[in-house]
Amino acid sequence: MLKALLIDLDGVIYQAAQPVPGAIQALEWLDSQSIPYLFVTNTTSRPRDAIVARLAEMGIQVKARQILTPVIALANWIHQQDAEPLALFIPGDTRKDLHEFRQVPEDAESGAGTVVVGDLAQGWSFEVLNRAFRLLLSNPECQLVALGMTRYWRTESGLQLDVGPFVKALEYASDRPAQVFGKPAEAFFCQALDILDVRAEETLMIGDDIRGDVGGAQTSGLKGALVKTGKFQKSDLGGDIVPDVVLESFASLPEYWMAQH
Repeated sequence: MLKALLIDLDGVIYQAAQPVPGAIQALEWLDSQSIPYLFVTNTTSRPRDAIVARLAEMGIQVKARQILTPVIALANWIHQQDAEPLALFIPGDTRKDLHEFRQVPEDAESGAGTVVVGDLAQGWSFEVLNRAFRLLLSNPECQLVALGMTRYWRTESGLQLDVGPFVKALEYASDRPAQVFGKPAEAFFCQALDILDVRAEETLMIGDDIRGDVGGAQTSGLKGALVKTGKFQKSDLGGDIVPDVVLESFASLPEYWMAQH
């Protein structure tokens, strides 16, 4: 029987800076039923406290400890590894969550122990991508870390490339596989399960990404629910990944949950 939830944010709880209709009420229902849940997001464009603040502006009150991001998962990993200094290819504000670790200079093309790649959006250029490539090639022991492998996401102006395509370019050029922190990596889901202290088979992941959310969860032993909001497309339902349940939106969760119990 399902006991806990992992919940994506963008495209599930909100989209275009507005709460999905009924999402706030569904979260309030979860709280009233004392159902454990954790928000898991591949967002690397802002630090965790900024995510909390943005949600508050939408009328969604959460605590930082209720959110797991790839950057927070990476920080937990670095504490156990000899991975410094870091070369960060992530937005400036997000660096706040990694301030305790040594970093190479912004113009360095060698000397890194780990190259960290997140969603730079408009910050990508040939020069920036090539500097990441040179850092990797300068040190055979340098690790390539991806903060998620999301292919694209939906912005107010339409679909936009996310971090995954840039990581794939670096993997191909350097002949070095990336260690992924974020969905769909099993280690990321395992960190989330450890935080909630639940087993995979007791947990449902709710997301709008058929591969990163649903496929990643199912590969990690969880059940996966796909919502028809955010980046959802009808073609998602005709591929090789079959969701355990398809919900019209997050607002439909209470009805589904009660039917399962």
